[in-house]
Amino acid sequence: MVALGALAGGVVAVLLTGGGGVLGAQLTAVSYPNNATSKPQMHVYVPDKPWSGQGKGPLVVAIHSCQSSGPSYFNNAKIPWRQGSDRKGYVTVWPSSPNSGGCWDVSSKRSLVRNGGGDSHAIANMILFAIDKYNIDKEKVFVTGGSSGGMMSNVMASTYPDLIKAVSLYSGVPAGCFVSSGGGVAQWNNTCSGGQSRASAEQWGNVVRAMYPGYNGPRPKMQVWHGSADGTLSPNNYQETIKQWTNVFGLSQTPTSTVQNFPERNYRTENYGTEGMLQGIWAQGVGHSVPSNLTASEQWFGI
Repeated sequence: MVALGALAGGVVAVLLTGGGGVLGAQLTAVSYPNNATSKPQMHVYVPDKPWSGQGKGPLVVAIHSCQSSGPSYFNNAKIPWRQGSDRKGYVTVWPSSPNSGGCWDVSSKRSLVRNGGGDSHAIANMILFAIDKYNIDKEKVFVTGGSSGGMMSNVMASTYPDLIKAVSLYSGVPAGCFVSSGGGVAQWNNTCSGGQSRASAEQWGNVVRAMYPGYNGPRPKMQVWHGSADGTLSPNNYQETIKQWTNVFGLSQTPTSTVQNFPERNYRTENYGTEGMLQGIWAQGVGHSVPSNLTASEQWFGI
């Protein structure tokens, strides 16, 4: 069962209870400085076990799918980041979409440009707050998500590349693919979801570059997962996303190495370039969305 208790300083703790009683670590709703127009709620999970690695600890931002929320995503048995946090001692942040239906705004200009006031701006504010509040190594900030959360992960990599070290996104679309011609917030895009949004690698790369004009600094490593049987976000979006990031990184669209049946049976892992900046994972026969693979994503993050 879930019990809610108000704590000092405007913080609400979600106490997870079960047969073993109340756990020490709690998912906690936190107030954070947010100058964006969008006002998503922020939840944080600080595990009982401290970070055992060298230096300050990492931060993983886990972004939920549509019809969900930060707490629901946290409590979803198929989402393994709480278990990873408990085992290794890293802090996780769980944003909650403020939009009707729970989808993230990856369609309006305010979210598709740096500091535009949209959902991406607010999540960036969460990251900045968490780095300071929880003594996070700013070089160890990682973002993951599935479906709408995967789309937002891609947008975050494009709008705030300087805040994020690596991304592991599941069953999403290219950054900017869901753009609304009318500027609608969190609008569905049938052309993109149906796999009909096609562009050259350079055109897709220009979409990323336009989200943070003039930026020439480091960009996060990108790990892209998609299922061949996805009926919600067409599998065509996998190759379009790969095209986008090969262009951003200046890589060939031909993989430099391919590993069959990895990290699971009937999965194919494709590595692009020699510096480990882009990896695609094609899940044969898997629908929407590809289940989170904690081991593979943690390995990609280096935690």
